[in-house]
Amino acid sequence: MIDTHAHLSVEPQKSKIKDILKEANKHNVSKIINIGMYKEANQDGIILSETYDVLYTTVGIHPSYVDEEILDVEELIRMSKHEKVVAIGEIGIDLYWTKDNLDKQKEYFIKQLEIAKICDLPVIIHSRNSADVILEILKTHKGVKGVMHCYSEHPELVEAFIDLGFYIGIGGVVTFKNASVVRDIAKKVPIDRLLIETDTPYLAPHPFRGKENSPDKVRFVLEKLSEIRNISITELDSITTENTYRLFRKIK
Repeated sequence: MIDTHAHLSVEPQKSKIKDILKEANKHNVSKIINIGMYKEANQDGIILSETYDVLYTTVGIHPSYVDEEILDVEELIRMSKHEKVVAIGEIGIDLYWTKDNLDKQKEYFIKQLEIAKICDLPVIIHSRNSADVILEILKTHKGVKGVMHCYSEHPELVEAFIDLGFYIGIGGVVTFKNASVVRDIAKKVPIDRLLIETDTPYLAPHPFRGKENSPDKVRFVLEKLSEIRNISITELDSITTENTYRLFRKIK
């Protein structure tokens, strides 16, 4: 299994990284993509990826940090050239927590899409109450591919994202009893565009809902998707792993 989305360059995860990776290994998680969100997490993610073979990382400015982080285009391009930086992200638009800085969110999002194109890297997109806005922006930036991370809104837009070359990341929410929308999405995504993720330390799957998440728990996402798609866990693991390698081409 590959956990395609985990925040390990933040505390307290960073301080207990050895234990986290040991537990992941025990449950057959072969690789983990650590996700950048702001300058310090981006830098620490690169250091972690250099220290642990199992880790790859991303760099980017998360929409929740656009008001406090300067978008240094040259620095992001420089970091993106590192051999273990596999994507630009987590980027996107969040209209759940704040709506009064939409213009700035759009500015940061568009500039980072342009960085991804320059660096020939995929993007990891955060979408919350904003999938329609994100889709319209992506339509004007064709050629950029990536993943809609923990996608849980507007099932009717899935096909449009797929047509633009995107993958759909499914996380622990799919195991929640009240997550019928996410299960509908998981059913309709072409199987060659499915990715599994945890969003560690957030969104722990059932029966750990409300507790701290960790990459070893990606197995519960895989098991639920196996049930939803009526395919064996072994086969689905092989497919989602292959999908991960196809999108994140720098992973070895």
